[in-house]
Amino acid sequence: MSMFLTLAYLFFIGSVFGWCLELVFRRFFSSANPERKWINPGFCVGPYVPLYGFGLCILFLLAYWGQAGGMDGSTLGRLVMFLFMAISMTAIEYIAGILCLKLMKLRLWDYSKMWGNIQGLICPLFSAFWAILGAIYYFLVHPHILSALAWLSRNLAFSFVIGFFFGVFTIDVVYSSQLLAKLKKYADENGVVVRYENLKAEIRSAQDRASKRVYFMFAFRSDRALIEHLREGRHSIEEIRRKIKER
Repeated sequence: MSMFLTLAYLFFIGSVFGWCLELVFRRFFSSANPERKWINPGFCVGPYVPLYGFGLCILFLLAYWGQAGGMDGSTLGRLVMFLFMAISMTAIEYIAGILCLKLMKLRLWDYSKMWGNIQGLICPLFSAFWAILGAIYYFLVHPHILSALAWLSRNLAFSFVIGFFFGVFTIDVVYSSQLLAKLKKYADENGVVVRYENLKAEIRSAQDRASKRVYFMFAFRSDRALIEHLREGRHSIEEIRRKIKER
C-alpha cells in the first residue's frame, strides 16, 4: 500500500477516534462545559477532529522511522521515541492553537489554569498524556496497523467509506470556515477573543433554558441570532471584570 493511502486511512481513523475522545472528555471533565452537556467537539460539524488525524499520522511516521533506524531495539531508544512523539503532538497542538488564536481570534481550548502552561495552549500535563497515548499506540496499535490497513485496502466497501469521508470532510471544512470567518469579524470589531467551546456550551444552555430544540451536530444552530449569543457572552465577561474592579 502506498504511503499516501496509508496516511489517508490513518487520518480518517485518528480524526474519528479523537472526536470520540474529545466528546467524552468535554462531557465529563471540561471546565468549559460546567453543566455537563453532550456537545459536539471541534470546529467541524461532522464526527471528526482533524488534529487527532494529523497526530495519528505523525505517530505512525515516527514509529515507522524509529523501527527503520533501530530505535526500537533498546529501552533508551524507545524512551527517546516516546519523547519525540510527545514533543511532536505538543507542537501540533501549539501550532493549531496559536494559528487560531492569532489569525482567527479564536481560542479552541484553554489550559490557562494548568501548571507550566504556555499561552494556555499547551502544558506539561497534556504533553504527558500525549506521551502515554504514543506508548499505547506503539505497543498496542502499530504492530498490527500495516496488516490491518492492507486488509482495508482490499475491502472496496471500506475504500468507498474513506472516499465518502474526505468528500464530506471537504464540504464540512468549507462550511465551518465560513462560520469561523463570522466569529473572526465579530472578534476584530470588538477587540475580543472568542472562546469557541464556551460559546457552544452557552448556546446549548440557552436552548435548554428556552425549551428549544438542541442541534447536537450543528452546535451553533439556534433559534436566536449568533450575534446575540456572542454579545451575551461578552457582556457577562465585562460584568465580572466590572465587579472585580469595584471590589
